[in-house]
Amino acid sequence: MQSRAYELATATAELLALRATWAAASQPGLLSYGLAEVFAADALLSIAQRVDALSADQPDLLSGLATLRQTPEFQSAIRRGRSADALDALGERILQQGETIADVVLDEDKSMMRDVFLRFGEDLVGPLAENIHRHDLIVPETILGPMREMGVFGLSVPAQFGGSAPDDREDNLSMMIVTEALSKTSLAAAGSLITRPEIMTRAILAGGTDAQKEKWLPGIAAGAPLCAIAITEPDFGSDVASLSLRATRTEGGWLLNGAKTWCTFAGKAGLMMVVARTDPDRSLGHRGLSIFLVEKPAYEDHAFSYRQDGGGAMIGKAIPTIGYRGMHSFDIAFEEFFVPDDNLLGGEAGLGRGFYFTMSGMTGGRMQTAARACGVMIAAIEAAISYANTRRVFGSALGAYQLTRAKLAAMAARYNASRQLAYAVGRRLDAGEGQMEASLAKLFACRSAEIVTREASRSTAAWDMPRRPPSVDISSMLGSSPFSKGLRKPWR
Repeated sequence: MQSRAYELATATAELLALRATWAAASQPGLLSYGLAEVFAADALLSIAQRVDALSADQPDLLSGLATLRQTPEFQSAIRRGRSADALDALGERILQQGETIADVVLDEDKSMMRDVFLRFGEDLVGPLAENIHRHDLIVPETILGPMREMGVFGLSVPAQFGGSAPDDREDNLSMMIVTEALSKTSLAAAGSLITRPEIMTRAILAGGTDAQKEKWLPGIAAGAPLCAIAITEPDFGSDVASLSLRATRTEGGWLLNGAKTWCTFAGKAGLMMVVARTDPDRSLGHRGLSIFLVEKPAYEDHAFSYRQDGGGAMIGKAIPTIGYRGMHSFDIAFEEFFVPDDNLLGGEAGLGRGFYFTMSGMTGGRMQTAARACGVMIAAIEAAISYANTRRVFGSALGAYQLTRAKLAAMAARYNASRQLAYAVGRRLDAGEGQMEASLAKLFACRSAEIVTREASRSTAAWDMPRRPPSVDISSMLGSSPFSKGLRKPWR
């Protein structure tokens, strides 16, 4: 019944996005209201189609679905959101670029944080991103250094350990704001850099001993060492409970043997979170897994071989990827690789609890993925707007045609829904709720990013957005805001 569970999960995500969108729509006549109407029509039709599919196994759903489709409210929502005139007018407003698409309510400090990192991405990351992608380069220190100085890697680390997060609660919104802003410029060269320290930090906070927190969290917050996460294996993908990389006891520690794959940033990282099977009884499933904090030298190349004095080895090779370049995802092989007892997360009390510690780290990772998707979407939409305003076809700008405006309206509506849902769930997480909704926010935003970028790329092939050189000094923007006090050093 996996196919039915998928339809139900997707329909639920669309419903949550619809609710978040309407909650953010203030009043008729504003752009947010028009975007909400467009998305409402698409979401209602999509949800109805999914319920229709579910009715093949649950025929009793048909009567309720038929009743819903006949209600004046349903029919009115479809007419308002699918009207050609409404789409045309909304697309025209978007092309004029006089209003903010998908605005979310932020306090002064978080608004400043967003503006700072948007400028940082545009002025420092932007001029380097294309070269990193085209030549499959590693993210350079010219990006990593300023990000360290600004405290980016410590957004989820509590202040008592050198980060900028509160000591008594999470701060998902700050992490999402920075991630989205950086992803708008480059997903691989900037936007994804926070994911690995985010997951590792939360796992250490969930299961680490006091000594481990004191030892590792300040370094993670400072971006020294950089982090990587080794969970996925060649035969198991996201099936964490079935992982097979073995960890066997030896004098003073453990020996790792086996393979991991899709281990992003593993070459450059100096610290890896490795999930391994410490109990040989495979019938224990997830209860036989533990986490090791594995130290290694940092490597710049697409392949590395790290051999320990005692004969253990870790060998890595970058996986060629189509669009996710800059951080390099690696295949990793461990051969009798020694890890000391002190690096077993949680010590003896952490044995068999690696699955739970891993899941503790994944909620923030899901929200960060949703934020990355939002950053990618707005970049695609802005590129499409610029192209539609400048590209001329049959004597008129591409944006003068109704189909172009309708597509832009639909893209903006889906982006707006993704962003409103992501930030609504982020606020719930900060309040100690919303664990399940985090998965749905990621699902919806990532599906939306695929749809929006595909539509945008059809219109903007070979379009090259101009970039300014990295020469802007934004220190004056920071002023005396509390946010500026959390920065190690303003980027220049």
